[in-house]
Amino acid sequence: MNGGHAKLADWGLAHLEGIAVSGIAELGCGGGRNAEALLKRYPSAKLTALDHSALSVEKTRKTNRKSIAAGRCAVLQGNVALLPFASESFDLATAFETVYFWPGLEHCFAEVSRVLRPGGAFLICNESDGTDEAGLRFERLVDGMTCYTAEQLEAALKAAGFSAVETDHHPDKPWIAVLARK
Repeated sequence: MNGGHAKLADWGLAHLEGIAVSGIAELGCGGGRNAEALLKRYPSAKLTALDHSALSVEKTRKTNRKSIAAGRCAVLQGNVALLPFASESFDLATAFETVYFWPGLEHCFAEVSRVLRPGGAFLICNESDGTDEAGLRFERLVDGMTCYTAEQLEAALKAAGFSAVETDHHPDKPWIAVLARK
């Protein structure tokens, strides 16, 4: 998890230039590598990582043990369809390689919008843009996986209450980064 998607994640994180952040929600934290990268990028921010998988929660805690001990990071097991956070708690939410599996995309995006402060940003970064053959092959093989196009993500984000949505395609790969503002 941590090594296989590092280049994609770093490319996605580059889309966060100029965003001031004090609170971050890393949704679908996997092995914790992106939580660690976000904490380095924003040294005064606090981050809460969430994943539905107990194994991912354990790995993220291990990867970020120093930040947890310092009080900068918390890691929870939970569901994006019912985020266990107060409304308007975060400036930034991120989702790397995970919205493929979110149940009821528009509802989950509305939950993300709920926990973001006004003006907050939501970064989605996917290896598949929903049209590439490799992504679609995985979609057929992995139960519950849906590879969304940029247009599908934008429509769901706007329906969930996000006011502005920008999409960037990697020049050489089917990667997409979607940055939505509340």
